[in-house]
Amino acid sequence: MKKKLAVLSICSALSFSLLVGIPTNKTKAAPEKEHYVLAYKGKLPGNFSETISKAGGAVERVIPEIGIIEVASADPTFLSNVKQDTSIQSAERELEAYLETDPDDAVNFTPGTPNGQKVTLDSNEASYWDKQWDMQRLTHEGDSYKLNKGNHNTVVAVIDTGIDFSHPDLKDNVDFAGSKTFVPGTKDAWDQKGHGTHVAGSIAANGKVKGVGPDLTVRAYRVFGATGGAQQSWITDAIVAAANDGVAVINMSIGGWRWMANNLDEKGNSASMVAYHRAIQYAIQKGVTVVVSAGNDSKNLSDLHDMQAYWKATYGIDIKGPSRVVPAQIPGVITVSSSNDWSDKSIAFYSNYGNAIDVAGPGGDNGPLYDSLYRQNPDGNYLDKRDYTYRTLSTYPTYPVAGGNATTQFSDGQWHGYSYLHGTSMAAPKVAGIAGVIKSAHPEYNPSQVAAAIRQSAIDFGKVGVDPLYGSGEANIYNFLSKDKSKK
Repeated sequence: MKKKLAVLSICSALSFSLLVGIPTNKTKAAPEKEHYVLAYKGKLPGNFSETISKAGGAVERVIPEIGIIEVASADPTFLSNVKQDTSIQSAERELEAYLETDPDDAVNFTPGTPNGQKVTLDSNEASYWDKQWDMQRLTHEGDSYKLNKGNHNTVVAVIDTGIDFSHPDLKDNVDFAGSKTFVPGTKDAWDQKGHGTHVAGSIAANGKVKGVGPDLTVRAYRVFGATGGAQQSWITDAIVAAANDGVAVINMSIGGWRWMANNLDEKGNSASMVAYHRAIQYAIQKGVTVVVSAGNDSKNLSDLHDMQAYWKATYGIDIKGPSRVVPAQIPGVITVSSSNDWSDKSIAFYSNYGNAIDVAGPGGDNGPLYDSLYRQNPDGNYLDKRDYTYRTLSTYPTYPVAGGNATTQFSDGQWHGYSYLHGTSMAAPKVAGIAGVIKSAHPEYNPSQVAAAIRQSAIDFGKVGVDPLYGSGEANIYNFLSKDKSKK
């Protein structure tokens, strides 16, 4: 997880424009505005805004349900000033979360290296079901649809980049009116990156491609803009809002490493960690099942020091203290690793693993040849060995977005809105969809019961019993529905 890059305030930008033409040796750089997260010990005090102002900041976001605020300040002494307030538990510079996107981004390769062969889809085909190995496996070749496809009263929140509300496979199952954006400067939850639309399709698509619950409702809670990451307060605000809106399930295919170094409270938590803990517990207490991706770092989540060498080697950053993944290692969530098409003994090459894993979901990879080469030499140049058909096919925006429809082309040369992607981002929504269908069958279930049902009906991949790769196994909705005695 990266610290947010500082941005110029409006006043600073105006000052710069007024100073154009003045000799540089007489100019002063405008102060940079930083964003901060503050966690109060209890409820927000009545005078919190005044206190923040006196400390040199301005309140930009308030999440009263969990005692969290976001503050902007160009005052370099703000953090030390505000920590004098005894009602504040923890305060720190705001952190940025990132999407769990293409795991191959971490592979070193030289310019011009072949990038794998794009998959060509026939634009005239009525269905792409035969290409959805993941859904075939989860649903026992579609048999689960005969038992329960979910219902429109069961809402799955997609906290992500937004959704293409016009997509033909999603438009009947997506709640446009209830969708929200938490990205400053945006007015709606339309997807401008593609990630959220792919995730939504895995949950509730009902057209050329199918989701786990083709009759479920999905609702977008947009926390990513067209570029850049998502600030921590945007995400926790979205979690709280989704819980207040009465959703049944939240899916977060979002990741980020949070190292424990500075600005910790007396219990060793940062303001960001406090905010995540509180938001997720708030959702769970309101009956919401929270499903998250494990991450694409190929790291052992059981070893809190595993990332120290990684950050040092990759970014030159010395981390003090243990590191962990959020939200994957927040208590109460269902954390999902990524399985593949060709093995029930080995998870996808990129997937994180360890004692935080509850279950696996089919997230796909580049096929067995690529996997064997990667495991022999993670820094090798063999991207031309990638076979995209081992990835997962789902919906994608029907309009151009940042990054493009990189892995898929169509027989007529047009843009049709489907793409092959892989990652724990693609694994988590399969489990979120399963949670939605279970909740449709059993609206009386609380989050603990939903999680238990998912674990108990998982197919035991890997070592017998619970293991660090698959957790309880690969989640399977048909296995649950076919053995659900209460519905016989």
